[in-house]
Amino acid sequence: MLRKIGRSLFLICLCFSLVVGCTRSTYEPPANADGQITIGSTASINTIDPADAYTNFAGSLLYNLGDRLYGYKPGTSELQPQLATALPKVSADRLTYTIPIRQGVVFHDGEPFNAKAMEFSLKRFIENGGSPSFLLADVIDSIAAKSEGELVIKLKKPFAAFPSLLAFSGACAVSPKAYEIGQNKFNSEVFVGTGAYKLVKYGTDSLKLEAFDRYWGTKPANPGINIQFFSSSANLFNAFRTGAIDVAYQGLALDQIRMLKDGAKNAAWKMLEQSGSGIDYLTINLKSPPLDRLEVRQAIAAMMDRPLLESRVFQGQIEPLYSLLPKTMKEQKPVFQELGDRNVEKAKSLLAKAGYSESNPLKVQLWYRSNVSTDGMAAITLKESVRKSLGNLMQIQLDSVESTTAYRNIDKAAYPMFLFDWNPDFLDADNYIQPFMECTKATADQRCESGSTVSQGSFYFSDRVNQLIDQSRQELDPVKRKGLFEQLQAELVKDVPFIPLWQNKDVLFVQNNIQNASLEVTQKVPFGRMKKA
Repeated sequence: MLRKIGRSLFLICLCFSLVVGCTRSTYEPPANADGQITIGSTASINTIDPADAYTNFAGSLLYNLGDRLYGYKPGTSELQPQLATALPKVSADRLTYTIPIRQGVVFHDGEPFNAKAMEFSLKRFIENGGSPSFLLADVIDSIAAKSEGELVIKLKKPFAAFPSLLAFSGACAVSPKAYEIGQNKFNSEVFVGTGAYKLVKYGTDSLKLEAFDRYWGTKPANPGINIQFFSSSANLFNAFRTGAIDVAYQGLALDQIRMLKDGAKNAAWKMLEQSGSGIDYLTINLKSPPLDRLEVRQAIAAMMDRPLLESRVFQGQIEPLYSLLPKTMKEQKPVFQELGDRNVEKAKSLLAKAGYSESNPLKVQLWYRSNVSTDGMAAITLKESVRKSLGNLMQIQLDSVESTTAYRNIDKAAYPMFLFDWNPDFLDADNYIQPFMECTKATADQRCESGSTVSQGSFYFSDRVNQLIDQSRQELDPVKRKGLFEQLQAELVKDVPFIPLWQNKDVLFVQNNIQNASLEVTQKVPFGRMKKA
């Protein structure tokens, strides 16, 4: 399972000392004062093809440029039809989904949209073999348009979260006239879909979107969006502070967020803040002694100090997390609270039970990504917190490696413990559990040989967990399904193959003359709602 890297919200800019203080500014609208809105970011993209784009910012663009069968009601994680006209009808065996398709929709190139075009789009997503193709390829057996207004999708095995998966940004409709199906046949710099905006300019440093005058749904409140990519967080910060851009979206350093937050308190501009859906956690390699011992894993979990990370490292821009599911999920149960934060007495008791003492201390390696500044800060803070509380009884040794190398080697059992992050592909509890805890094949010593836990580097295997995941994927009753995920979280804290640490917060800064800006729980910003006063 690919991890989506680059939590640019938390990148610390080394040249921050060049940035001047955040004083109240006199806002002057950008040169394009015709109602178009300019959004600034330090993100970068190398493709806008939905069959190959797999970064957070590309997903945000596709969210605004394209339409999917299903989306989310504003401000919620509740599914609603988009290019479908109703939620799917599901067969008794839970394998066949029949979806009614919206009529009267056209693509940006004027081609008509229908069930056949949706069939083409989803098949292309799977067969072209792009980075996110596995999301549908692992689940779907066949796709067929039965008529212009009806699409039938058959799954390989039951998957209750399938409608939520169809809301993934890349699972959008694209024009069969503008694209083709074929391995690696991508259109990286164009987009022709059915969304409220059409892409009129694609550049390495900027994008231009214009409102689509034939859009079937609610028309955008603005005539267009200009996106400006900045080379550093300092440049983004200054561009917003001086009024050169209307919106700052992804890429500000923590100190810059704090200063802009102070400016918002003084009404210099507006700040929107939302609990994010991304999480950070420790993955623990159960193949690596002494981490193969439960008491050791529990002792480490008991010594994590989430509130300390929140205040000292992240200056309030995270929330402590006690499950792999974030607080925004209704199925979340904060199971790791029973182990506590910096629970010294519990840790000492567990270590003594495992045979450790001052003369025989526990020594463990903690790895982090060298190119993510806050990961290093968090690792150092945790190490010092443990040393201050336990002395030599628990000794954490730090090592780092660049992200690409880490992801290339994590499934090879190269690291005892690693600090990682996770951003979901779709908003469902399944996407925080199955990619972490499922093992399809285990060795004789009960370590995972094939499956998600290998990809995560924990090599965890539990037959009970596998059964619970399978049950949750077949269960359509939301109350019963919630109960199954609560059981899965109980298994998580019982076995401790991962230690959840925090979930992020998303922030958006907008100038005072921008109305109706919002941050969704999906981590997306709806461009079409914004307008200039």
